[in-house]
Amino acid sequence: MTGSPRARSFDRAAGRYAANRPSYPPALLDAVEELAGRPLNGALVADVGAGTGIATALLHDRGARVVAVEPGDGMAAELRRNQPDVPLVRGDGDRLPLASGAFDFVTYAQAWHWTDPRRSVPEALRVLRPGGAFALWRNDPDTSVPWIAAEQERLRGFFDVLSHPRAGRLPDGPGFTELRVPWSRRVPVEVHLANIGTQSAFLVIGEERSRAFLAAEREHLAGHFPDGMVDEHYVVNLVLAIR
Repeated sequence: MTGSPRARSFDRAAGRYAANRPSYPPALLDAVEELAGRPLNGALVADVGAGTGIATALLHDRGARVVAVEPGDGMAAELRRNQPDVPLVRGDGDRLPLASGAFDFVTYAQAWHWTDPRRSVPEALRVLRPGGAFALWRNDPDTSVPWIAAEQERLRGFFDVLSHPRAGRLPDGPGFTELRVPWSRRVPVEVHLANIGTQSAFLVIGEERSRAFLAAEREHLAGHFPDGMVDEHYVVNLVLAIR
């Protein structure tokens, strides 16, 4: 969502991102509708930081009239390829190129931490109609699962600080409702490793170091998943506020 090299690193990995990143469970959008007090079907939704369109596709399938907002060239090209019927606007959450008071929902999926909340919160509120919903969510590895906790510890050790400095922060305080939605998916080990490799921290360290870590990680996973299929467990952290 910003012009930093790390934020824009996804552009060169857009195809891998679309192919390997996890989606979100149906229960998440059920929760968004329940907390917002209205259905997504027929609603006008701005999906900000839409990336390759993973959440955009789910919103569209719910019957929402989605406008995707994405700054990155590579990510936008992948979104156009995957979601040709969804309008795409080039821009970012700190400066939304959208009309004021026009939208029923403004959503951020896995994108909020790339914004400056001092700008992005007022911008989201500006484009919402009265009574509209501001919804943010993020897939986090479920570290209550021992093998996932161990993998996250290896990642932290490798990078010192793996995540973006603001990655752990979603808005909170009066008016914001928080909800956690657990879910899982079963994928080949190569998909799991490719998913890890699309994290921005990997995309900026160079191919040699990235390949070395992922090769070692493949050996760790072989002991847990001898059939080559990995049971990934996530918790989607959702935050929603009504304007």
